[in-house]
Amino acid sequence: MPPLPSAHDPASPEAQARAAHTATLVARLRDDLRAARDDRSAKALARHREQGKLTAVERLDRLLDPGTPFLEVGALAAQGLYEGGVHKAGTFAGIGVIAGRECVVSSNDAMVKGGTIYPMGVKKALRMQAIAMENRLPFVSLVDSGGAYLPLQSEVFPDIDDGGRIFYNQALMSKLGIPQVTAVMGLCTAGAAYIPAMSDEVVQVRGTGAIFLGGPPLVKAATGEEVSAAELGGTEVHAVCSGVTDHVARDDAEAIRIVREIVGRLPAPARGWIDRVASEPPLHDPAELDGIVPESLAQALDPRELIARLVDGSDFLEFKALYGPTLVCGTARVHGYQVGILANHGVLFSECAQKATQFIQLCEKRRTPLLFLQNVPGFIIGRDYERAGITKHGHQMVNAVATATVPKLTVIVGGSFGAGNYAMCGRAYGPRFLWVWPNAKIGVMGAEQAAGVLISVANGQRERLGMGPMSVEEEEMIRVPVVENQAREGSAWYSTANLWDDGIIEPARTRDVLGLCLAACDRAPDPGFASAFGTFRM
Repeated sequence: MPPLPSAHDPASPEAQARAAHTATLVARLRDDLRAARDDRSAKALARHREQGKLTAVERLDRLLDPGTPFLEVGALAAQGLYEGGVHKAGTFAGIGVIAGRECVVSSNDAMVKGGTIYPMGVKKALRMQAIAMENRLPFVSLVDSGGAYLPLQSEVFPDIDDGGRIFYNQALMSKLGIPQVTAVMGLCTAGAAYIPAMSDEVVQVRGTGAIFLGGPPLVKAATGEEVSAAELGGTEVHAVCSGVTDHVARDDAEAIRIVREIVGRLPAPARGWIDRVASEPPLHDPAELDGIVPESLAQALDPRELIARLVDGSDFLEFKALYGPTLVCGTARVHGYQVGILANHGVLFSECAQKATQFIQLCEKRRTPLLFLQNVPGFIIGRDYERAGITKHGHQMVNAVATATVPKLTVIVGGSFGAGNYAMCGRAYGPRFLWVWPNAKIGVMGAEQAAGVLISVANGQRERLGMGPMSVEEEEMIRVPVVENQAREGSAWYSTANLWDDGIIEPARTRDVLGLCLAACDRAPDPGFASAFGTFRM
């Protein structure tokens, strides 16, 4: 097949306007990422230095192999929550290369609220464990935390997705044979003490590393005993007496060196199973994506223009191009990895759902990962469409997405509304990774549509009471707050702060991010084709 053609002219006024709009969003993203990484108080830094500790950034720099990529997850988690200042939900986390081995890495930042764990920090920890389990990646923890943030303990402690689930997952990871290595580089108190206790190997820093179920203040309050942190849980306790600690380090630098040695001696991972060939760049420059991203969701976005700048050689074999044209399906390669792509070109009709279902079945049988590029207003609605089976056909697509066992990756490149979010593999449908572009909008429906529904309902109630319809002013009293709230809660920034996604990424970086994700997916065993049926032609 010839490579995808492109009608995009980077020099056109429209492309220039779009590129300027995207540049504004990217500038905001870069500034927020810098702040989340670097904005710490001088007091917190001074205390860190007094204790002889490296910062979380310095620890990561020494832990990861020089010159290798770090795929950060949840970089803006908790942004704007908890009255601000809880950068990255208190933890640097992502996938990085340690001694030549891809690992999930989690590093507490004790300069953020003393390393205490907020509810979003728990959610982020569980997300990283899910990534490790789904992709069978070793898990490396650099612990420096004072435990749960007690004023919000009811949101941290008891539920199935709260703190205890972290240790439950550690037990499952151990059963799955996923290596877990922990370096205790500061406080490791209360429930967090189970993190090293449930790991395969533990490194503890002498003098600063301390492991205990209850810290000195709690011990004194509960028992009256006065004891120091070192006496209660220092290296002399856990390396000599309890046996929790396996390796003692003089300082952070030595602890990291020992962790790297441990990881370097792990058994080699299984060979990858995803079909892969040598990578080649797209024919069309990925940097041109900035001028393709619309300034508003009302503007058209041909997904083929995106695909042409994401896939190797801009080579794309489209599936059923003339059937259900508002959903583009086809196969391509990203950094050499074979993928099946589903990308929206408008609302989903019955034909789109049927096409998608058949295509997903084919990818499942051929063990081809799925890549969803979401820009979806939702499914078509109306009397004729319901009679034609849109609910039934939508169910088939949603079912196929939910039950596919091959790795699924999702990028929200525009709107993501209603059941379209589900059908195109939103967070609830288990993508291995989900990223959003800065322009993304997410919601049950668009702001104007939501306001229109509420106004219609209110007028219906008034009619039943024998009242006339609302005035324009009364309608605006409903419309304005709905639109304003949707602008805030439907934005990519709100989504990423609440960990509905794995992070906001620049459009031009999408291809490389997807390549790193596919490399991680390739570390897990092939789940095998599970269906007892052949492919149904829809």
